[in-house]
Amino acid sequence: MAIDMSKYRDMFLSESREHLQTMGRLLVELEKCPDDREGLDALFREAHSIKGMAASMGYRATAELGHHLEDFLSGFRAGGAIPPAAIDRVLAGVDLLEGLIDDLAAERPERDVRAFIDGSAAASPRAPRPTTPAAEAGAPGNGAVTAPVASGEEILKIAIELVSGAVAPAARALLMLRELAAQGEVVDADPNERQLLQGGTVPRLELRLRSWRAPQEIKDLLLAMPDVARVSCVVERLRPATRQSRERTVRVRTGLLDQFINLTGELVTNRYMLQTAYNDGRDREMRDGLERLTRLITDLHHHVLQVRMMPLASITGRLPRMVRELEQQTGKEVALRIAGEEVELDRSILEALADPLMHLVRNAVDHGIEERGEVQVRAGREKDLVLVEVRDNGCGLDAEAIRRKAVAAGLLSPGQARRMVERDLFPLICLPGFSTRTEVSETSGRGVGMDVVKAVTEQFGGTLQIASERGRGTSIQLRLPLSVAIIRLLLVECGGELVALPITRVLRTLELERAEIRSSGRQMVVPLGNELVPLLSLRRMLRQPAKPVAGTIPVVVSEARGRKIALVVDRLVGQREAFVKSLAFPLDRIAGVSGATILGDGRIVFIIDPQGLLDEGAASGGRSGVSP
Repeated sequence: MAIDMSKYRDMFLSESREHLQTMGRLLVELEKCPDDREGLDALFREAHSIKGMAASMGYRATAELGHHLEDFLSGFRAGGAIPPAAIDRVLAGVDLLEGLIDDLAAERPERDVRAFIDGSAAASPRAPRPTTPAAEAGAPGNGAVTAPVASGEEILKIAIELVSGAVAPAARALLMLRELAAQGEVVDADPNERQLLQGGTVPRLELRLRSWRAPQEIKDLLLAMPDVARVSCVVERLRPATRQSRERTVRVRTGLLDQFINLTGELVTNRYMLQTAYNDGRDREMRDGLERLTRLITDLHHHVLQVRMMPLASITGRLPRMVRELEQQTGKEVALRIAGEEVELDRSILEALADPLMHLVRNAVDHGIEERGEVQVRAGREKDLVLVEVRDNGCGLDAEAIRRKAVAAGLLSPGQARRMVERDLFPLICLPGFSTRTEVSETSGRGVGMDVVKAVTEQFGGTLQIASERGRGTSIQLRLPLSVAIIRLLLVECGGELVALPITRVLRTLELERAEIRSSGRQMVVPLGNELVPLLSLRRMLRQPAKPVAGTIPVVVSEARGRKIALVVDRLVGQREAFVKSLAFPLDRIAGVSGATILGDGRIVFIIDPQGLLDEGAASGGRSGVSP
């Protein structure tokens, strides 16, 4: 009887990606120490593991390439060292293996690996085998996507402008399109081949290309062609899909499963003890049983969280490889130090954090380090929070450049800009489109990235802090919850209703006297330390009727848009642990509401996001301040 291997597919994909991350890290280390015999042996074992797993699953091309890399490395193991050219080739093989894994994940046919194995100059680590007649002909047929683009994949976004008065511009653009198809795979094009065959005026050609060639190589190739005025070629990394058609799986230690079984057995026993005590009217035994039930639920909560936890090492494996590539692109010397990789986070947080972490490291190399320096990635625990920090010893943020850019973009008036201290200016770099770069490079300068980092952090109820000193470096710290399912909440009353804020978004709570409140124009503010913090009415933000402010005023200090805000509430109720449920359509469209929980008395409490409420108020032109 044939064995159905499809149920092992997700496990194969997950483990293969782990092996490939390890191979990339080992290769970067071997480049610095080519005669590291233990590193060579470990690299060989990783290739062997991929080959064996792929062969057992029936993935022919993946197994064939794994076997080729295994054979290739065996010769260097005998010699005890691996040369730089061989490292480059194995890295290309790792890229090709990653492409094969992407093919399998997207349920596409495995791409051709023979050219690479044969050592052909046309070997393509990143270009998959054509899957459409148009692609087999070396050109896109009608502009439709010729093959699905894998989530998180890097492709080239190319824009070509022709010179004014070019002879037969449509024909010129068609030749360019077909030449680019020979350098990889055209994902889509505007105009497409069918449109270009119709002729006409074509001042500009835009396309996305999956290619093994570097962006600069593609750009130089196009600029060498006739009638080309300008070429833009940048790397576009597609964001991971938010929904997956297949269920995700996790690996669980057998010891943890045994603990689940034991806890389940104790819960069943305790249930019958409580039932018996209730039937017999034994109140003391009821109380003892409830206390035991509370302890069992706490233990169960702890072990359930462990199932979802993954170490930071699962997303840091790509960082050494990325830093190596940036060194080659920029000519800089950068030492990457990673500490705290054993720290664990909730799987959903970790997966969302992968791209932001890579962006922070890329920024540190590109913006921070000038010629040589060090980038540190550190993680640690602080009670129920995980702290992830990216620090460099480079030039630091230019506060004056940020100040000038903010004024030029209309974000601040000249007077406001002069009064702002440096630490208040730094969060502005997280605004969409904000960049002090005057030139766009292949790695940065487009004003995107930091806004995504901040958005992902706040999505999970975390905070982002920036510290920098000119000439000494920059530190960006992310404070994230351990889990997104069960979190600590601060309950507050507002307009007769209970709402909640994640504790991670609460900086402090206090009760103000009316005399402590000051007025700045039409905005009420409260002094906290050396800062004047805007005082906002949560009632107004939730569009509830206003209430006169009298006596002591309960306030929750939070953070939004990179600055502290003080939220006036009716009453501070207290803290509690709660199971958070995401909202389904259409409730998920409500701005400023990130989820909900159910209290012990059955009441539903919405969890609010101050940033979302402020954005919604700004969009509607409403005011949320406390009236003077």
